Amino acid sequence: MDEQDDFDDELIGDADDGAESDELALGGDEDEDEDAADDADDDEDAEVRTALLAKSEMLALLSLKTGARGGLLVRVDPRQPLPSAQTYEDAAAALRWFRRSLATSRRNGWEVVYEGAPLYG
Repeated sequence: MDEQDDFDDELIGDADDGAESDELALGGDEDEDEDAADDADDDEDAEVRTALLAKSEMLALLSLKTGARGGLLVRVDPRQPLPSAQTYEDAAAALRWFRRSLATSRRNGWEVVYEGAPLYG
């Protein structure tokens, strides 16, 4: 197993808990406007947590957004060209994976530089 796969396992783990894995990609979609309108309603009740991790002069980002419609776990890996995301129908399951990912990352030598609400400004 290469270092890239190890990092994926450290932060996200296996997707066997009923999670759907999606790659974030740049580009437009016709249904995007409808989704944006639905997301605007969810943003009012959504909670967001962000973790910034450091290891061997690399920075990684793990972010969790939970709301009434479930959860979204986003990972930005410096060795990957695009961020990756996993959606969860259950917000509690998303929070469990976020906590598990942080704990696993710490055990594998990643230092959590920041964990909390996103910083703006």
